[in-house]
Formats: sequence, C-alpha cells, structure tokens
Amino acid sequence: MDRLTSMAVFTKVVATGSFSKAGRELGLSPAGVSNHIRALEDWLGARLIHRTTRRLSLTEAGEALHERCARILAEVEEAQAAAGALHEAPRGRLRISVPITFGMRHLAPVITDYLLAYPEVAVDVSLNDRKVDLLEEGFDLAIRIGALPDSSLAARRIAPSRSVLCASPAYVERRGAPAEPADLARHECLEYTYRATPGQWRFRGPGGEEVSVRVQGRLTATNGEMLRVAMLSGLGIGVAPTFITGEDLAAGRLVPLMPRYALEEVGIHAVYPQGRHLSAKVRTFIDFVVSRFGQEPAWDAWAQRGAAAPAQPERRRERRR
Repeated sequence: MDRLTSMAVFTKVVATGSFSKAGRELGLSPAGVSNHIRALEDWLGARLIHRTTRRLSLTEAGEALHERCARILAEVEEAQAAAGALHEAPRGRLRISVPITFGMRHLAPVITDYLLAYPEVAVDVSLNDRKVDLLEEGFDLAIRIGALPDSSLAARRIAPSRSVLCASPAYVERRGAPAEPADLARHECLEYTYRATPGQWRFRGPGGEEVSVRVQGRLTATNGEMLRVAMLSGLGIGVAPTFITGEDLAAGRLVPLMPRYALEEVGIHAVYPQGRHLSAKVRTFIDFVVSRFGQEPAWDAWAQRGAAAPAQPERRRERRR
C-alpha cells in the first residue's frame, strides 16, 4: 500500500476525528480508511489510534507520527506546486512598487516589453521613493536600491548600483574640485533625503581606510532626478547613482570628482513576500528584468568607454578686488 497515501488518510482522520468523515472527504469506505491506518501501524510496529464508540485519541506514537506526516505532506505539496509553476502560464494583475527615477528611466521600457511578451498579465506600477509595506499595501513585489535590512521578505539581485561623486564643469570652474573628503566641508553639497546616513557621506580611501565626512548644502530632495538637475545647473556637488548620471558623465555634462576615494557599491533588488513558491507572473517578471540589466548594465557604459577626465583639485585663487 502507498505509504504517502496512508499518511494523508491518517492526517485526515486526525483532522476530522472520525474514520467515516475522513472516508467521505477522501472518497474511501470506512474499511478502506481502516486498511490504511492498519498498514501504517504494521509498518511502524506500533498502535497509532485509540478508538472507542464515542471518540478517537492518538497514542504517543500517533502524536509523533502525525507531526511528521503533516510536515512531509506539506513539503510534497510544495514540491508539486513549484514543479507546476514551471509550466503555469503567467496571468493576472502584477502590482509593483518602483523608485521614481529608476522606474521612469530604466524600468518603463522593460515593463512595456514584458507586457508584449506576456499578454495575459496586467501590470499596476506605483512610482514612489518611499519603502512600501508589501504585505500591508498588497504589492506582489518592489524594486529596492541599497542595502537590504533583515526582514521577512525574499530578495533577488537584479543589477549593481554604483555611485559617483560629481559636479558640472561650471561648478568646478567656479568653486574648484575637492581633492579629499575633508575638502567637501567648503562646498555646496546636494543631499538625498532617503540616504541611510543623512548628512554624512562615506568613502573608502586609497589604502582601504573608511572615511566619513559631514556635508551640508541648501538643497535636500527625496528624488535623485531633482538633484541631477541641480548638479547640471552648477548648484553643487552630489553623490549620485550612475543609473541617473551615466549619460551625463559620458557626455561630459558632469565630471567625476575625487577618483582615489571610492563610494560603496550596493545592489538593486526585487523583493517579494516569502512563500512556498513564486507565482508565474512574479517569477517571469524578475527573470525578465535580470536578463535586461545584468552585472554590467548599460548605464555604466561611460566607465568602460572612459569618462571625462576627473576634475583637478581646487587651487587657491586670489580674489579680484
């Protein structure tokens, strides 16, 4: 007799508290249910159920087996669902939360192509730089940029996010370029509100040492595109991800500063609620995004081609009287 089926019959008997009720739900006769329980008892060499005219109760061996049977059957169900998902056609509505600038600049064409490839999926995109609560707000997944805190969410890296300290040539001509982090105290610094350490920029020096510096400026914003516009206009210096500034760096509209001091590279992740298995729409969307970006995304092409020469350190200039 199939032991897996016998385990399923046993757990159903425990759940219903009755051989006859378990039989009706499983489409078996009471005798058939008894045969499955007897087969398990013969296999284990132990009695599993005390049966009276009024009720059923588990023996000590029955309680131990029930706990293990429940776990085994759940794992079998999970394996079946995961295997079935590989062949399931993606369909239904996919709700996604995406940072504003990354969504507009890079994810919009990917979503369009995904919808063309999967006609039975509808996508509902929320553009927002705040971290949404996926479970509370009903999102299937979110795109997050930066270090991920410990949480109940699962995550998959879809691309790197590299940042560059940069400014416009006009700003460098007017104010000079910083040679080291301490010089930033004399500069107008443009700050991103949602930075993990607001008002504090961190670098890794030529010898691998970590350097942290406090910065200040007249513009703070919750959106990186606004800071990019301010940098292009010559307002100040910013720490900006290359998915925002890559084209400007390639064209020389912005110039990289302090090349000996590196900024932390973080990841761009798709995060989604933990579950037994991914739905086809979530799985295929994440696969689609990963295939489009990869570890050397197009926005970092300026570095491979050779960006504009880093600006020279600031020098003292006499003021005209």
